[in-house]
Amino acid sequence: MTICIDPFESRSLAISALHPIPERSEKQRLSAQDWELAALELMAEEGVAAVAVESLARRLGVTKGSFYWHFSHRDALIEAALKRWEESDTHNIVARVESIENPRKRLRELFRLTSREMRSHKIYAALLKAADHPVVAPVMDRVSQERMSYLARVFQQAGMDVEASMHRARLAYSAYVGLLQLTLQLRSSRLASSEAFDAYVGHMIDTLIPAE
Repeated sequence: MTICIDPFESRSLAISALHPIPERSEKQRLSAQDWELAALELMAEEGVAAVAVESLARRLGVTKGSFYWHFSHRDALIEAALKRWEESDTHNIVARVESIENPRKRLRELFRLTSREMRSHKIYAALLKAADHPVVAPVMDRVSQERMSYLARVFQQAGMDVEASMHRARLAYSAYVGLLQLTLQLRSSRLASSEAFDAYVGHMIDTLIPAE
């Protein structure tokens, strides 16, 4: 029996062998961002220690091999995820209020915005518990200093001297950390209701921001 081979088909097969079409497996190749966001979600739910390649792969429905397309090891993922969190949680929120010319109004809006970022609060609380982690520690130091420096600058613009503005910035940041601990731990208290929470935030704003 004679087998006839179409010369065009033969040429096509040869080209395909030289230039194979890349496979698009593992959910069309998850991006580094997909892994970073999943890591942040897991941090918010279970803490930094819970972030593991195996558990994240199960959550994303892929194999561990997909992880190593983007990261060499677990700490590299944690570092990238925290960089993403820092960018969105600090830089983006500051950018949203920077256009407000009046510094007192800018502080009020900043406090209102940050008070309702519950996902960010959960991540921050998880990072506080892992503050001695070699990747987490420098991020927390940098974020805290950056936030307090920004607050001090705006308090100074609102009429306070340099020393007083720094003291007020530390006090405001301490109030923020205390607030997130209360909202996470006292869910069954009166503060957990929307009205009580808003009233507390309003009182905090009135107390911390200097009068005109």
